[in-house]
Amino acid sequence: MSIHEQSITLNDGTTTTMATWAGHLLLVVNVASECGLTPQYEGLQRLFDDYRERGLFIIGAPCNQFNNQEPGTDAQVCAFARERYGVDFPLLAKLDVNGEHEHPLYTELKKQPREDGHGGDIEWNFEKFLVDPEGVTIARFAPTVDPEDDAVIAAIEANLPV
Repeated sequence: MSIHEQSITLNDGTTTTMATWAGHLLLVVNVASECGLTPQYEGLQRLFDDYRERGLFIIGAPCNQFNNQEPGTDAQVCAFARERYGVDFPLLAKLDVNGEHEHPLYTELKKQPREDGHGGDIEWNFEKFLVDPEGVTIARFAPTVDPEDDAVIAAIEANLPV
């Protein structure tokens, strides 16, 4: 099923759908500002810089469900990512990725199995989902997998629309 029909709210409060990025390869990542993995923002931004002209968008989804590691407001989250890591890829408004109030986008993304063949809940901050230009989730990478890991790069290269 395509994620393009999912309604989302951007960090600035604008509501749209994931169809905003139809035709692009997406790497959707739940992010947090106070996590040991937060420096992954650097690699995510480098991927965006390196591949945006070829159709890749990084979509950051701030989430405060893991040890309250994203406590700020949407504006604070955005300012932190931009000032500290130079992030200029899209950030969503804070959302839940697991549980009773999980965002429908993540309900759909989590159907993609992990490398062990099982789907399920997000394990931690910085879990990554690769979504093809038609909106189909095609890969899932654990939080500890660096955004510039060879497996991530290979998956991106194999699916770029341009």
